[in-house]
Amino acid sequence: MNAFTLDLDTVEFVGVGLARPECVLATRAGVLHVPDWRGGVVRIEADGQQRTIGCAATRDEAMLLPNGIALLPDGSYLVANLGADGGIWRLHLDGRREPWLTSVDGVALPAVNFVWMDARERIWFTVMFRSHAGAGRHGFRADIADAYIGLVDSVARPDTARIAGEGIFTANECRIGLDGAHLYVNETFGSRLCRFPLRADGTLGARAVVAQFDDDTLPDGLTLDAHGALWVTGVAANRIIRVQPDGAWHVVAEDFDPAHMADVRRAVRDGSLNRALLYDNHARVLPNITSLAFGGPDLRTAYLGSVSGTRLAVFRSPFAGAPPVHWNW
Repeated sequence: MNAFTLDLDTVEFVGVGLARPECVLATRAGVLHVPDWRGGVVRIEADGQQRTIGCAATRDEAMLLPNGIALLPDGSYLVANLGADGGIWRLHLDGRREPWLTSVDGVALPAVNFVWMDARERIWFTVMFRSHAGAGRHGFRADIADAYIGLVDSVARPDTARIAGEGIFTANECRIGLDGAHLYVNETFGSRLCRFPLRADGTLGARAVVAQFDDDTLPDGLTLDAHGALWVTGVAANRIIRVQPDGAWHVVAEDFDPAHMADVRRAVRDGSLNRALLYDNHARVLPNITSLAFGGPDLRTAYLGSVSGTRLAVFRSPFAGAPPVHWNW
């Protein structure tokens, strides 16, 4: 079972008409929450009914470009904004939105890639590029360590925001291991999963590489299963990788066109990679996956976020996921 390989012909889909559902959150009640590039969030009920929250009619009318989202106890969301205004916004159930965090240490927040709430209800976020001036305006450079991981003590205290760790290459999704002692983060265009010792005050110790993947793996999403293994989703190659705590890893699934991936690899090396090439999906089944969330009554149903699809790919896993902080909300 440790070498589980996904049969792509068993993949199913949920949701319709979604606009860049980059990440997905699942709850015990069977509700799914996905960001939508029409400026809001789509809530998919257990019976398949969909509700849009804060979404405009079209992408061009959107006030936000949501990437990562965090579900809060009152049902509202924190939204990582990839748009030119950057920052983290709060989206209420009636569609109202307001800036929640716009600066750290007196410096304006650029585009924020990911936001996440831990078991202590602290808020973590990642900035992939300090130089990011808005959606599509950077070259996804892999050779500049200007990314950072931020931390806020609670939703009620955005004034406690600070940089927890920096000097990171293209920081993407991050998670705290089941031991509570380390924080893991994907360095997407360095093809690495890294780990930092986590101090009591939330600051991070020295960075260490847990897994160095091959050049076809651009690790984006990151989540944990109940055994402490980390599940990594790789954009462009539609890869799912399961990483043991000791760094050993194997490919659960992949779905890509070799010629397209060769173009992506070349663009990463010379610094010319752009969103159009990265998101030009050539897969047979998977819709350019970027994240994974475990759900279902037994936490063995895996839902895959996507930057190129209009629905979520779904498969059954032999491993149960670790329940997220929002599981019972």
